[in-house]
Amino acid sequence: MPGAADAVSGSEPLSGQSRFVQRLRRRYAGELALLPPGPPSHATLGLAYEALRSRGHDVPSALRVLRQLVMERLVVLDCDREAPLEVVTGAVTELAEFALDVACRHACADLDEAYGAPLRADGRRSQLWIVGMGKLGARELNVSSDIDLVYIYDEDGETAGYGEGRNRISNHEYFAKAVKAIFGLIGDVTEHGFVFRVDLALRPNGNSGPPAVSLGALEDYFQVQGREWERFAWMKSRVVAPRSCIEDGGAQALRGAVLPFVFRRYLDYAVFDSLRTLHRQIREHAARRAAGRPERANDVKLSRGGIREIEFTVQLLQVVRGGTFPELRTRPTLQALQRLSVAGLMSEATAGALARAYIFLRRVEHRIQYLDDQQTHVLPMGCRNDDDGDLTWIAQTMGYADCCPFLHELDGHRELVAEEFDKLLGGSQECRSCKGPNGGPKPPPDLNDLLEQLPAQLQQRIHRWAAHPRVMALREDARQRLSRLVARTAQWLQEGRVSEEAALRMVDWIEPLLRRESYLALLWERPGVHERLLRLLGAARWPARYLIQHPGVIDELASEGLLTERFNAQEFERELEHRKRSVQITGEDDDEMLLNLLRRAHHAELFRTLARDVEGVLTVEQVADELSALADATLNITARWCWQRLKQRHRETPNFAVIGYGKLGGKELGYGSDLDIVFVYEDEDERAPEAYAAFVRKIIIWLSTKTGEGDLFEIDTALRPNGSSGLLITTFRAYEDYQLRRGSNTAWTWEHQAMTRARFVNGPEALQDKFDAVRQSVITAPRDVAALQREIVAMRERVRSAHPVRAGRFDLKHSAGGMVDAEFAVQFLVLSESARHPELIPNVGNIALLQRAEAAGLLPAGVGQGAAAAYRELRRHQHHARLNEETTQVPQELLAAEREAILALWRHVFGA
Repeated sequence: MPGAADAVSGSEPLSGQSRFVQRLRRRYAGELALLPPGPPSHATLGLAYEALRSRGHDVPSALRVLRQLVMERLVVLDCDREAPLEVVTGAVTELAEFALDVACRHACADLDEAYGAPLRADGRRSQLWIVGMGKLGARELNVSSDIDLVYIYDEDGETAGYGEGRNRISNHEYFAKAVKAIFGLIGDVTEHGFVFRVDLALRPNGNSGPPAVSLGALEDYFQVQGREWERFAWMKSRVVAPRSCIEDGGAQALRGAVLPFVFRRYLDYAVFDSLRTLHRQIREHAARRAAGRPERANDVKLSRGGIREIEFTVQLLQVVRGGTFPELRTRPTLQALQRLSVAGLMSEATAGALARAYIFLRRVEHRIQYLDDQQTHVLPMGCRNDDDGDLTWIAQTMGYADCCPFLHELDGHRELVAEEFDKLLGGSQECRSCKGPNGGPKPPPDLNDLLEQLPAQLQQRIHRWAAHPRVMALREDARQRLSRLVARTAQWLQEGRVSEEAALRMVDWIEPLLRRESYLALLWERPGVHERLLRLLGAARWPARYLIQHPGVIDELASEGLLTERFNAQEFERELEHRKRSVQITGEDDDEMLLNLLRRAHHAELFRTLARDVEGVLTVEQVADELSALADATLNITARWCWQRLKQRHRETPNFAVIGYGKLGGKELGYGSDLDIVFVYEDEDERAPEAYAAFVRKIIIWLSTKTGEGDLFEIDTALRPNGSSGLLITTFRAYEDYQLRRGSNTAWTWEHQAMTRARFVNGPEALQDKFDAVRQSVITAPRDVAALQREIVAMRERVRSAHPVRAGRFDLKHSAGGMVDAEFAVQFLVLSESARHPELIPNVGNIALLQRAEAAGLLPAGVGQGAAAAYRELRRHQHHARLNEETTQVPQELLAAEREAILALWRHVFGA
């Protein structure tokens, strides 16, 4: 886009053609130089204000003249020097904060003289907080904004008064007088105009409410009367004055009341209807204003595709997700767009396009207001002399030679905004049975009226719903959503898109969640999520159980990349650190919050893997790889956060390691697997034993404690030196001595079997090198092969006797020819042959090791490959049996070939 300075080559600066600027330069020619050069800041505003006061202006006059100087400066910076949008909006916000701080201090000083200071119960001064809403809260004020304010004071009480209690008034009365005085200082129109128009309509109970309310009254209002649309208003709220309360941290107390009101614990799709209604009212109001006045239809803020629709799009996604994704809790629209993109809630291309549209529309809005300092967002009509050249001037200050290319660009941005807004908020796709004869919505069907459309079992379940206490307790709008969901499910059943089993499981899933109406809203607003949920529930039983335990993960089904993406450990850790920083900013980063952040993130990723699994996108090995990588990343984050919060911490980073055994070590985790872990440390500090013991206890508690969001893992540390009777964590030297059989206290053969699958999971590189060396020494140590055979066969018999199998059945894991036979054979080959065949040393999994053993000549041709293929097939059957919550003991003839392949391996390795 061409620069504004080039748009009208050789002409006077474009700022000088603004009628508003012309008036300012005539009226305040002697004062303009009082504002130091450059974009206005708090410091330069203060200098100019003091200079005006020294010239004899009283407080109201000095603030008003200061405002005029700032406006003249901003037109120059914006139209002549192409200042970025944030320079303009930031300067207007700085002016508002400065003026409110001055006005608040001035008003309170006068009131203190008359009534004494307002006091709290503890005798300290009660504080007034001026809360900026909307664009003021987000630091996005336009050049002719009014400012939306709410006045809150921290505690009820009385003023100090004078003498023997004379002139005492309640804090409520004191602050009501303060609000009136501040309004006069800021909003009254005098010969110098006003500083800002002030709107108090967003306070509790609106224009009928008191001008100032206590923090306690605000909390009560949020809990009892707060409406959905008010959550959007309060999302951008921020204490903007007095400056002293911001700097001393006192104003942070307000966050404790606002955050739970704005951001709900669960994904909150119930706000869609509220925002849809609010937006419809705004559009209808704009249409009424434009009736008979066609020029008003071109409103860059309120018309279709305007600024408000960008703000609504962003705020809706923030309110829906902000309770579970704290990194989305940011006020500025452009910053929020960027965060939505990073969080995967909006494509990078869409976020970029909306950001460009927002900047363009805001710059146009400013130019409309630069013309006459009017609070309007309506473009002038016509491109020639019939509008005094106003539209041409706007086009030229935007960098265009004339109106046509400017209007073409404007239309493109608005069309994109409208499309994205309609895509998000256009309403759910109605099922045919939910539409009236003319295609419009009809009243929702009664549940009883739907019964005849349903199969028998489902009919019985829905019939019971009609008198179910939870259904009866639903609000009317939630009951309507439930009826419409049943109707849409019935339609899909008739079309063969979903199964009756899936519908029955959905009933099981939704029944205990009826009080959480947001889930009904999510399914109704997102038909794609509804259908994918039914497919998932129809595929296996375990997903239904997992969804009942962790219903919040359902929103992952809305992700476009659900089936195509793979788990990214680095991104997972980065997002969690980002969320942690977000709750630190708001002071919410206590242990419970961090525990829940970990659980929500882990459950969401596990569910994404589960969805890819049941849709057939991943193999069993890929599922295990993802779940193991997720466990590793969760352990990394947990260890890092626990150390940071450890009271006994004696160094910046711990010299400590997590060793994974069993399925974690072999990267073969399944859903719900325990973690077999050993903890070691290497630290000579005398405080180390106590510190690391406390550290490990904290890690285990963080991983296994059940919170409102569930738990993460059951932790098994039985493989540590000396098992359950040993220390939870040992020095690395003690671990090494135990494994290498130095001294009297040494590892058993079965512990060396476990070492074949051990893996370094977390810790510094130096410790990893030492662990790898110990592991290699253990598995390559000279051994009496015959004795090793006898010990492993004896251990196999003990394991088999502990897991009896019914007659005529084959246990996929424990029967002869099952998975344990293959695993024990691999462990024997590794322990007996690794010294001569180093290709068996790496922990690459049973399948790969069987293939390597055959390639090394340790197994006859076909035996290793056959056993590897059989083991893979048994794992696949075991995995699907567990997903369907079925027994892993199958008819003996079902997997006869696989059983025989593993028995052939066993016979060759053990000779029996």
